Amino acid sequence: MNIVVCVKHTPITTAEKRLDSENLLDRENLDNAMNTYDEPGVEEALRLQEQHGATVTVLTMGPDEAVESVRKALAMGADKAVLVSDDAVRGSDVLATARVLAAAARKLQPDLLILGLRSDDGGAGVLAPAIAEHLGLPLLTNANKVTIEGTTVRIHRRLADGYIVQESTMPLVLGITDAINTPRYPSLKGIMGAKKKPFEEWALDDLGIDAASVGLAGSRTKVVTSEAPPPRAKGEVFEDTGDAAQRIAEFLAARKVV
Repeated sequence: MNIVVCVKHTPITTAEKRLDSENLLDRENLDNAMNTYDEPGVEEALRLQEQHGATVTVLTMGPDEAVESVRKALAMGADKAVLVSDDAVRGSDVLATARVLAAAARKLQPDLLILGLRSDDGGAGVLAPAIAEHLGLPLLTNANKVTIEGTTVRIHRRLADGYIVQESTMPLVLGITDAINTPRYPSLKGIMGAKKKPFEEWALDDLGIDAASVGLAGSRTKVVTSEAPPPRAKGEVFEDTGDAAQRIAEFLAARKVV
């Protein structure tokens, strides 16, 4: 079985994020790491590998610095990795990103393509469906449990009040939740071994993609303007002199809450 798992190199969640002069996220001046929602994806791929036997390939798109996240996935236990890095992809929205990753996945020919719930930076949560559409593959998402029997993948799809069971045959695209497992920590042996594992870097030419169809030029959405949120207003303190309920009601009524 050939498993490909997508990861993203994103600013850490506690970083104060800013936009640059092109209204793109300023990543160069932030600390970056593997997207927290992708770590369970790597872990699930490794667990399926241990259960059924498989080759696990890590796939990402980003600048050269994204190799840090790739190396972490390799240290966790993935077999090999591919980084799609090209100046032309800078500023790609979800649709343009899906176009690139789908082309890379088509070249890798996975039986199972795994993605996390969403990214820490964009948070759109629609990349898996977009890639599945490009590839013409079935899609299972919001998986909180995954089992494989032969070529059939069966999942527990998480709902607000429980789950439903869905299944499809491979090849397919699989979107998982962040609660599906607890990702393992890379061991020292794994970290050292990651440096020797196969790693390839592809450009758009390697995927047959026109640079005009990705990046800012090929994106259908863009940030027009942005501004920092206003500072939180100072609260009011009322001393209860027997009329607290009335004053709270008046406070809410003045703001048209009640």
